[in-house]
Amino acid sequence: MASRLNPYIQFDGDARAAMEFYQGVFGGDLSSNTFKEFGAGHGPDDDEKLMHSQLETPSGFTLMASDTPQGMPYNPGENISISLSGEGDELRGYYEKLSADGGKVTVPLEKQMWGDEFGMVTDRFGINWMVNIAAS
Repeated sequence: MASRLNPYIQFDGDARAAMEFYQGVFGGDLSSNTFKEFGAGHGPDDDEKLMHSQLETPSGFTLMASDTPQGMPYNPGENISISLSGEGDELRGYYEKLSADGGKVTVPLEKQMWGDEFGMVTDRFGINWMVNIAAS
């Protein structure tokens, strides 16, 4: 699997409607999972919100999104991250370099409930990055 870079958009409860709209615009295959499916909600109001949604289009675009869970801030204008996903040490290196020289780790790179390694960092320029390394 080659590494890829794509936008990841955070929504305030309407991620499903937005992703269905984008599917109508770009076509492709849409997959979505709720917080309840992963047992990861911050309260009952999160059960049907999307923890992760991914659209793969015929043109090769990938768009990812999720809803903001209860208790976490939703700040329009700060609700887009760049996602890096793939396999192996190349992505670990990117994570380390992005978090160096004034970067801030917001989620340590470690194994997650879905089986992959995942971490988040805000680089020294204020850009939010998500790194997901597929389980081998």
